[in-house]
Amino acid sequence: MKRRPLIAAGLLVLLVLSLALLSMPMTGADGWPQIPGFAARDTAPPAAADARADAAAQVARGAYLARAGDCMACHTARGGAAYAGGRAIATPFGEIVSPNITSDRQTGIGNWSKDDFWNALHHGRSKDGRLLYPAFPYTNYTKITRADADALHAYLAGVAPVSQPSQPHRLRFPYDSQIALAAWRALYFRPGQFISDRTQSAAWNRGAYLVEGLGHCSACHSSRNALGATDDDGKLSGGLIPVANWYAPSLNSSREAGLGNWTQAQIVALLRDGISERGAIFGPMAEVVRESLQYLSADDMAAMAVYLKAIPDSAAAVQERPLVARHETQQVLMRGARLYRTQCAECHGADGRGKPPAYPALAGNRAIIMHAAINPIRMVINGGFPPGTKGNPRPYGMPPFGAVLDDGEVAAVVSYIRSEWGNDRQSGQAALVTAAEVNRYRSVPLD
Repeated sequence: MKRRPLIAAGLLVLLVLSLALLSMPMTGADGWPQIPGFAARDTAPPAAADARADAAAQVARGAYLARAGDCMACHTARGGAAYAGGRAIATPFGEIVSPNITSDRQTGIGNWSKDDFWNALHHGRSKDGRLLYPAFPYTNYTKITRADADALHAYLAGVAPVSQPSQPHRLRFPYDSQIALAAWRALYFRPGQFISDRTQSAAWNRGAYLVEGLGHCSACHSSRNALGATDDDGKLSGGLIPVANWYAPSLNSSREAGLGNWTQAQIVALLRDGISERGAIFGPMAEVVRESLQYLSADDMAAMAVYLKAIPDSAAAVQERPLVARHETQQVLMRGARLYRTQCAECHGADGRGKPPAYPALAGNRAIIMHAAINPIRMVINGGFPPGTKGNPRPYGMPPFGAVLDDGEVAAVVSYIRSEWGNDRQSGQAALVTAAEVNRYRSVPLD
């Protein structure tokens, strides 16, 4: 039943586009009207902005940028060759399968020019002119400079070739259509560039470039509309990650993951090491830290911290709504308290203060008190570890309790944690987690 509104919306967009096409003169060189998103080539690519004499330095720069953008995460299947593609990315519209971007000339991008590569990043268009799906986040990558695009191209040109044909995407109609994709682009995509804010510091601007562009943070930390476009204009207001069914918290709200009241050192420690005095990273973000962020330079880490700390706090005032003292509510919380004492208190403390950074505090922990209870439910069921990093080579982990606790017990202990130590007053949420809600995520894979 949930698919019908999406399909109906897609068909409506196709109908509107078809009427628009019929009313437009065929002026494009490829026979298509010159509408946004479906031109043969949106604009001529700029000349290489940084023709470095030292080719080795450019390749090294490209390798660093590929790490910073975490390109390998999507373009490498588990157990597969690096950058050879084949990783299926789940979306509400079907599966996108990442392509081979090794230097193989037949099945990879070994025969792509710098201009071809630039057009993929900046315009979301393949070498053959076909439109790319925005699971490849060109909506962010459009801000990458030509110099950085050329460096990335130089690096990938040196990646060992792997002969592995890219697999077709597995998308439902009408989302498998180039016309539908052109309609989406006409609505939601305009090629752009990063424009420095002269009122801000160089560090702030560098952090903004990394967060908004190469790091594509809004790809996860933004909510999406029925057609898969971010609906907060890249403001990092948080959203569900359909790939993993985790909630990526808002980075502009102090009630979720806003970092305005953190020190710069605490932000750097969290992003670089996966742990800090204020919290720890679990779930899909752990892979980002492990494979990407820990390798960034000290200057770039500091720049990201400056930018993230400066994001204006959008947290709305929340009226205190203490839990209603109903009989059934108290029964659930008493059950949760008993489970917490036997299963959780040894590490997180009877007072919920934990033993940071090894064992995070639960009292006042924003990962616990967010409106969505998805992440704490998944942590109790599946357990998890912060990423293993140079700064935290032997992370302390949380064991999975999914085989020990049933749905009702998981619901009870999560409800207790969200209501104890003043957590309910900070979040303003009075609703208990239900067994049905737990069951919804019990069978969902970790990634």
